[in-house]
Amino acid sequence: MSERFDDIADRLDAIAEEIAEAAIDELRAALHRGDGKRPALEKRLTQSRRAVEKAAHVLRGIDDESDDTD
Repeated sequence: MSERFDDIADRLDAIAEEIAEAAIDELRAALHRGDGKRPALEKRLTQSRRAVEKAAHVLRGIDDESDDTD
């Protein structure tokens, strides 16, 4: 079962990278527009990225927990 969770965690890592790229694109666009503060969309994207990264971390921890119960 651990390989299955690792595969899902790897896909989540890829999604987190995509979200990070979208956040950077939003920051660049804000700079280009001359916005004086951090865009709300970038904040939401960063929050989403962190949640996805946390989910990947939790899935990888499942392997450790199941090893402890054996």
